Amino acid sequence: MRISLKPWQKPDRYILVELANNIRIWNNVRDRLPHPYTLQHADTFIAYCAAQKPPHVLAVTMDDHIAGCIGLEMQTDISRLSAELGYWIGEPFWNKGIATEAVKQMLEYTSQHFPSLVRIYAGVFEKNTASMRVLEKVGFYLEGIQRQAVIKNGAVMDYYMWVKLG
Repeated sequence: MRISLKPWQKPDRYILVELANNIRIWNNVRDRLPHPYTLQHADTFIAYCAAQKPPHVLAVTMDDHIAGCIGLEMQTDISRLSAELGYWIGEPFWNKGIATEAVKQMLEYTSQHFPSLVRIYAGVFEKNTASMRVLEKVGFYLEGIQRQAVIKNGAVMDYYMWVKLG
């Protein structure tokens, strides 16, 4: 099994819709990922990614098949040396170690393409223990728990803040 990261391209639109249009994915990400997820959403997203120089949102592949998405949201102003990490893996690819390897590769990519970043962080919903394990495996630490800080599907919940410095 070979995991790699690559820029999103227009032909990826169909598999992106197939993987992202999944309520089990949507339940663990921010509401800005549309559900249901359509070809129009995929086209808009891929165009957004294509405009990034260098790209900071990439496709995760397993053996050259799109398996998910990983990216950084660059912060601004006084937080400009920080970026938020986000990722999701399509359900057919769960429990294969893909997320852990993708985050490792994204950290390497980040150090090469965004060397001024000193802080990478990821917020995780309290129920998403699998994502917390991924972050812990690659050297993030739990900086804190923001109590009752987020709402998803009408449920208010805690938000776990995981961080990797320098």
